[in-house]
This record gives sequence, structure tokens and C-alpha cells, in this order.
Amino acid sequence: MIFKDYYKILELKTNRVSSEQIKNAYRLAVKKNHPDLNIEDRLAEEKIKDINEAYRVLSDNTSKRKYDRIWNRNNAGVKQRQYKEQNKKENSSFGDFFSMFFGNIENRENTEKKVKKSTKTPIKGENLETSIDVEIEEVFYGLDKKISLRTIDGKMKVFTVSIPAGLRNGEKIRLIGQGKEGIDGGKNGDLFIRVNIKDSKKFTLKGNDLYTNLYLTPWEAALGTKVSVYSIDEQTEVYIPKGIGTGEILKISGKGYKDGKGGRGDLIVNINIMVPKKLNQEEEKLFEKLSQISKFNPRNK
Repeated sequence: MIFKDYYKILELKTNRVSSEQIKNAYRLAVKKNHPDLNIEDRLAEEKIKDINEAYRVLSDNTSKRKYDRIWNRNNAGVKQRQYKEQNKKENSSFGDFFSMFFGNIENRENTEKKVKKSTKTPIKGENLETSIDVEIEEVFYGLDKKISLRTIDGKMKVFTVSIPAGLRNGEKIRLIGQGKEGIDGGKNGDLFIRVNIKDSKKFTLKGNDLYTNLYLTPWEAALGTKVSVYSIDEQTEVYIPKGIGTGEILKISGKGYKDGKGGRGDLIVNINIMVPKKLNQEEEKLFEKLSQISKFNPRNK
């Protein structure tokens, strides 16, 4: 029988902990090892099983006292197996060690059915894939998004998808066991959700860079000025050089989208010079005077 150190699994240093401490440790462990956020970790599912098993035992006072006697005896001199090694073994949690605290869960009838069923080869269910659209501002900060999908039997089911902050455009999130049902006792397939980042009214995403528009008056462009530019998470003051024209760009380093490595791309500001459609009398006179004294002609190269 494999001894599992439930306190180590929940990252607790001692067995002298309260029910609230056990509950908090369980929540942190689930969040840290959740398969949806550890897609590359093949052992993520097994870790979650061990975490749930540990919480079941330790959250019940009777089973905890029984387990603590074994835990104290092992810590007194018996060399414990490493948690990483246990994950490589076949999952015997509910057959041997776990049953010490909750007994034999299956009755004789279920056992006979299980024996008959084991003669067939389990086949994992087919994976499913879908996609969702999110705006740049949403995925920049991360969010929980609810989506409704039609299941195989035609019913609508609501899923809550946790989108981590800074997810890359086109990356997938996996919901374990939410695919097609397995055959002959095989595991259900998984549901993969591709996240498509949509451009918002303010920003366009290209690679790691964010593009935005800045609108200037003719006199601001001619005389130069200092204006506020809104990046995705804060306001930045920039200096506009004299004589800037429509179509020119300003680059603000490190104010773009997250690059997945702790850094950020750039914010690219497109300059647009706007002419007022309506003028009051004084403004009209000033423009007329400017037209008389100015020698500037944009049609002459």
C-alpha cells in the first residue's frame, strides 16, 4: 500500500491545523494545479485527484484523527515516498489507502459489474473544439467568461471559462472531461476553447503591439503640443512635434500588449489631423487671414 502524505500534498507543514486552514490550503492547491492552467503538465489531472482525496480525508474530523495516527508513525521513522513518484504509479487512492478511511464504497453487485466491464477495452471520448471572442481590454486583465454550448443530446449547457490575463491570440483553454463521453468506461474527451482577441473601439492588436488613433487640431499639429494618450492600463503624456502630419506615427515603448515573458510590446499612435466643420465668425476671420499671409501650399512639392 502506498502511503500518501496528505499534508504535503496540500502544502501544509504540520498536522496541527484548523479546518479553515485545511480549506484554504485546498483552495490554493486547486488553483495552483488546475489542469486548465497547466495544459503542458501531463500529471495535472492526477495531482488534482490527490488534492481532492487529501481534502476529503482531512476535512472530516474522524478520518483526520485516524489518518494522523498513521501520519505520525510514518514521520517517526519510516521513509516516506516522494509525491512526484506517487503520481507515476497507478491510481490506487480509492482501492487501498483511501478506503481505510471511508470503507469499501462499492457493494458486491457493483463489483461484479466492474469485473464484467473490465473485460472490454476502455476508449476515451472524442475531444471537442470551439472558439470564443473577447475584446483586448478583457483578456489583458483576465476574466471569467460564461459561454453556452449545445451538448450532443441537443441541450444547452453553460460553461465558465477562466481566461488568464495576457492570454495570446488563438491560444486554447482545455476543459477536462467536457468532450464526448467515453466508451466502455473510458474517460470523457476534453473541450478545447480557442480564444480569439477582437479589436476594440480604441485599440487594434498586431503581434505584441497595440495601435490607437490620436486626433489633433490643425494648430496643435502646426505649433506642437503636449497631449494625453490613453494606453490600455494608464494615461501617458506625449509631446507632439511641430509640423506633424496625418499618417505619421508616434511609438510609446512598453505600453502595448503583454508578450507572455513578463514584458510588453509598444503602443503605436496614429496621427489624425481634424479640421473643424463649423467655425464661428472670429475663427473664420483668423483662417481667412492665415490664407492671405501663408505661403504654404501642400500641392507644391
